[in-house]
This record gives sequence, structure tokens and C-alpha cells, in this order.
Amino acid sequence: MTPIEKAKQQVEQAKARYQALLARQNAEERKMDTRRKVILGGLLIDAAGKDERFGRVIDELMKRITRDHDHKAFEGWQKPEPDQP
Repeated sequence: MTPIEKAKQQVEQAKARYQALLARQNAEERKMDTRRKVILGGLLIDAAGKDERFGRVIDELMKRITRDHDHKAFEGWQKPEPDQP
């Protein structure tokens, strides 16, 4: 193998390592984004059970759902109602 061929092979390997690292970083970012959404959603649902203002927020957010697939996720689901004193 000539020095140029060896250098070319090293460049290709470095590119592959870079792409793998980039893909791993993107996957981690998506994972953290999903985790944040789940946590915030849980907090919102919990807050709706304690304060009617958050229930109204859920109502408004539900109106923004446009995809049928997303609507199906909420079939039969009822938001929690605040406890009455």
C-alpha cells in the first residue's frame, strides 16, 4: 500500500468515526428531548388535577392536535379534574 493509499484509508476511517460520533450525539439529543417532553407532560397532567388553570391549558393544547394518529393516543383519556374543597 502506498503512502497516499494509506493516508486516503485513514481519512475515510476518520470520516466514518466522525459520522458515527455525530449520529450518537444526535440520538442522545433526541433522547433528552423526548425525556423533557415526557416529564413536562407528566407535570402538566399532575398540575391539572390540582389547579383548573392547567386543565384549561390542556384543553387548549388538545385543540392543536392535527394528526389523526395523535388523536388516537387520547381516545378514552380524560384529563384529571381538580379536587374540589
